[in-house]
Amino acid sequence: MPKSRIRKKEKQYVPDKVATALPEPKESPKWLAPTMLTAFLLGLAWIVTYYISQTRYPIPNIGAWNMGIGFALVGVGFALATRWR
Repeated sequence: MPKSRIRKKEKQYVPDKVATALPEPKESPKWLAPTMLTAFLLGLAWIVTYYISQTRYPIPNIGAWNMGIGFALVGVGFALATRWR
């Protein structure tokens, strides 16, 4: 049986931006962990305060938006957690 021709593989194209990109830092900044934990705990405390005070506090007269503020703080904590190494 005849042998098939060997094909040459084409070199992969690597854009200049990727080839010269700086490597990401191996450690997290020192402020990241305290800020992340503060956002988690502040959001949790906000939501717990809202429920314990029977929807009167932490900010009166905005109603369920207090829950949104609490969950936004927890969301900031999760966003910071994705950057933690």
